[in-house]
Formats: sequence, C-alpha cells, structure tokens
Amino acid sequence: MKLYVDAGNTRLKWCLEEAGTTVANGAGVLDEENPFPGLAGYASGIRGIAVSTVASEEKRERLLGYLAVLSKVPARCYWSEPERGGLQNAYSDYDRMGADRWHGMYGAWLDHKQGFVVVDAGSAVTVDFVNQCGRHLGGYILPGLQMMFRSLKTDAARIGFDPEQVLETGPGKSTGECVNHGLAWLSDAMIARIRWDAQAFGLADVLVTGGDADRLIRLGLTGIHRPDLVLAGLRAIADEETS
Repeated sequence: MKLYVDAGNTRLKWCLEEAGTTVANGAGVLDEENPFPGLAGYASGIRGIAVSTVASEEKRERLLGYLAVLSKVPARCYWSEPERGGLQNAYSDYDRMGADRWHGMYGAWLDHKQGFVVVDAGSAVTVDFVNQCGRHLGGYILPGLQMMFRSLKTDAARIGFDPEQVLETGPGKSTGECVNHGLAWLSDAMIARIRWDAQAFGLADVLVTGGDADRLIRLGLTGIHRPDLVLAGLRAIADEETS
C-alpha cells in the first residue's frame, strides 16, 4: 500500500491506497502526539510514502520523525517543479512556490485541460489561474479566515468579539457583527474578483479545496468542490516518478 500525505501549517490529510483503490483515509493535527489517527493498524502494509507539505521545517521534521516510527519505509517529500505533463509553472524561482499549490494545480490539470482556477481555502487562501495550454498565469495569496480572526484578536486587542463563521455580509450593529460580517464581506469581494478574472482569462472551471472551501461555496463561489485535489496531484506525480 502507498501512503499519501497533504500536510498544511496546522492540519494534515492522508490517504492509503492499494492498486488505485482507497483503503483508508483520515485527517489529523500536526501538533498532536498522533497526527494520523486510524493509520497505525495499516502500518505494516505500507510500501511507499509520499508527502506534500508547506509546514515549517521544525514541523516537517517532526512529521517525518513520526512516519519513521510508524513505518520503516522512508518518506519522500515532493516539491514544486518548473513543468510537468504540459503544466508550466509561472514562477522563475519555482522552488519557492508552496508544494500544495503545485500539487493542487497538477491534480486539476489531469481532468480540466480546458483551463481552470484553483482556490485553496486553508490557513492562507491561494488562487491560481491556468489556461488551456497548461500555462500557469500566476495567482494570489491572501490570509485565511482563522488567520484574520487571530490578527484582529492579537493586533487589535481592544476589539472584543466571538469569532463566528457567518455568511451575512450586511453592516454589523455590534462589534462581533462588524468583525464577522466584515470578514464575510471580504470573502464576498474576493469571490466576485475570482469570477471576474476567470471570465477575463476565459477559464472554464473553478476548483475549490481546503478547510474553508464549503464556506466560500456557501458565500456564492460557484465551483467544483475537490477536497482531495492536492492529494490527487501528489498521487499522480509520485506514481509517475516510480513507474
């Protein structure tokens, strides 16, 4: 069996496959003692481990250390590339692109060669545009919802509020409403710009992934929800490398 891991800054997702069939999958938190709940029972059958991560070096080493205890099979981290299978990275310093962005784009490219937008709503929100020729047109990186909550809590200490994931964008009538509606309002503006850019670039599909994907869809982002998008790209690349 092969283990595929998508590790963000805080949370991770994993999928265990045998001959193209999913045997088990799950999610965990990097800082927990066991970031892979439910995986230990399958450890003896693991024959390969592929990792896509944007975690800090300290967290990455901790993750790899846990995997080394779990299985004697060495884990391999996969990073961004200048080109693969017709998909061309816009970054000249491609190794500075987060691995999750590259793997998400490659996962999308496999099935959406008519051009697409990838929106990954995690700790940060990333938006990437790829045309029908496979050329990455560039993208954006914005703070995610929880990051904005933390920023207001930490850097504006006199603003007291309880964070809520609301969909209301009208003017607030209390500090809590002003903050929570304001963050929904920002997301709504981002969604409008994604729509505009997709139309301007002539891109057919918007693929949405990440922990806050459902929130953006409920706020009006018309797209295809692909929670497995990064893992799909990682899986394809790892399989191509070992075939």
